[in-house]
Amino acid sequence: MMAQINAFAALPWKRFAAIGAVAATLSGCASFTPDGGMSPVASQVSAAIGKDAVKITSPAEAAAVQSRVKALLAKPLTADGAVQLALINNRGLQAEYNALGISEAAYIEASLPPNPVIGVERLATGGSLEIERRLVADILALFTLPKRSDIAKTQFEAARQKAIEATFRTAAETRRAYYNAVAARQTVSFLEQARVSADAAADITRKLGETGATKKLDQARAGAFYAEVSNELAQARLKAGTEREALTRMLGLWGADLDYKLPAQLPGLPRIQTESQVEAEAVRKRVDLIAARLELDAMAKSLGLTQATRFVSMLDGGWRGNTERETVDGEREKSSPKGFELEVQIPIFDLGETKTRQARETYMQAVNRLLEKAVNVRSQARSAYLTYRGTYDIARQYQNSILPLRRTVNEQAMLEYNGMLIDEFELLTTARESIASNVAAINAKRDFFIADVDFETAIIGGGGSAGEAGEGAVVAAGGESGGH
Repeated sequence: MMAQINAFAALPWKRFAAIGAVAATLSGCASFTPDGGMSPVASQVSAAIGKDAVKITSPAEAAAVQSRVKALLAKPLTADGAVQLALINNRGLQAEYNALGISEAAYIEASLPPNPVIGVERLATGGSLEIERRLVADILALFTLPKRSDIAKTQFEAARQKAIEATFRTAAETRRAYYNAVAARQTVSFLEQARVSADAAADITRKLGETGATKKLDQARAGAFYAEVSNELAQARLKAGTEREALTRMLGLWGADLDYKLPAQLPGLPRIQTESQVEAEAVRKRVDLIAARLELDAMAKSLGLTQATRFVSMLDGGWRGNTERETVDGEREKSSPKGFELEVQIPIFDLGETKTRQARETYMQAVNRLLEKAVNVRSQARSAYLTYRGTYDIARQYQNSILPLRRTVNEQAMLEYNGMLIDEFELLTTARESIASNVAAINAKRDFFIADVDFETAIIGGGGSAGEAGEGAVVAAGGESGGH
């Protein structure tokens, strides 16, 4: 054991230092960022949607986030408040930020030179003692270090864009869940009022029937109307409960925080946005497209590396030194032969063509998926804008024309019923139509706000209903003009 330790101590550290100097020259100066690559993510998220993206890495940060959560829940949630709450409290999003940190670690690892292998061998036979010392380094890995580091850096940049996309996706899904929950609550509130009116109408009709002033058919119609409204209310309450739970999941809430408050109705319609270059904007801003470009760039670099090393799959080199001690005629003699060792795998059966062809086909597969994605992004942007404009026009039509006309119809029907110009059947029919129009108006406004979210995600990214096509690790291409 002592001989091994002494031999290890006798290793030529100058040669070791020389190999280390070569490795340091070939490698870059990559080092871990203080926040795991989050600063560019937070900056782009803030610029695009005006919200904070926070990665929780310590108990102090967790406490600060919890304090913000309590402050946001202290008052009825707005759509913006719900988004901000999700961005700091959704654990699925935190997992995406952890994936970014993993990618950074892979980048740093790829920028480091391969560790040398130190070997010590001791062999004693009779009066002879041989100590062999070896210092082996992977020369191929050493000289391809800059290329591999550059590829890993590009992959890290792609991972950063994916983290931004995950943030946009969480924000978009939270807004959709918020508008669905508020619209469901508003529908419940309206149907509760409608059921009170239906109950009153059914009660009056029943009392009139007891005096013989109303036919049994009219009583049955009034009772059926009340039962139908009650059934619609039950369905609306069920939907309101499930939509609220969907929002709760996006917000990452549980326990005492479940009793958060939502507004009673959707906000008013905003001013319509006009967008003349939706395709160009989408191709320029879509983070999934940017990530795909970076991935294709990394793949192209990787293909070049495969072609450059196709004939050599393993190349190890190193310094070797032997120390021999032999006892001859009672005297100990020492010799130290020196040299080096080089191992090369000879490509007799596989000349590297399989790797090259596989890399080329993989690259062209990514290029074709890139072109498909570029086409889909343009189409998604156009489709999202058409939906945005169409749902706005529909919601405005309900707000400015249909509902005011329905109020007029209801008022006139009541006047004519009181004047005995129409019967109860026509009055109940008018009430049913009014309820249907009001519920449809709520749904139309909800559809517009969701279309607004989809339109935004079609431009900046974030997946969901406007960005489902083009799944997979591909790269965007195809210029930044607005189509052909």
